[in-house]
Amino acid sequence: MEKLIYNQKEIPYTIIRAKIKNLYIHVKEGKVIVKAPKYLKETQIKEFINKKAKWIYEKVNETKAQKKAEEPVTENEIKRLANLVEKNIKKYSELLKISPNKVTIKNIKYAWGSCSSKKNISINQALAKKSEKEIEYVVLHEMSHLIHMNHSKEFWNLVGKYMPDYKIWRKKLKS
Repeated sequence: MEKLIYNQKEIPYTIIRAKIKNLYIHVKEGKVIVKAPKYLKETQIKEFINKKAKWIYEKVNETKAQKKAEEPVTENEIKRLANLVEKNIKKYSELLKISPNKVTIKNIKYAWGSCSSKKNISINQALAKKSEKEIEYVVLHEMSHLIHMNHSKEFWNLVGKYMPDYKIWRKKLKS
């Protein structure tokens, strides 16, 4: 077992030599497997791994975040989420001068939230594991869709008007 150090973190990886032509890196369930042709020198393999260090680091973190998101959400976490969603819906309804018809918290596989053309907002219950600011960002994002049903420049300007640092929270949700 070898170790790659990136962003002050050790990332263990395993090299598997096989009868193949190209060098591959697989990140599966947080484990890094490097498949290399039998003829390739150790230095060439390590050089390749170091070039891909950022990508490996991001993929490993992505997998960890997915595992965490897959953990069951507790009743207390759902209550906290419901309170924060309600608080932020009220806040942004007043600021944007518009309200959703219905707000639902449910298990959504494809997104953190959604807004229908019927002005119904759904919030992913997995957000219960996220910070208050991330939850607020999702609520503002979906509330902004009540005005702009797209991701146009006007939409992002509206989000930015009420949360100038929204890109930080958006990025955090993706990691």
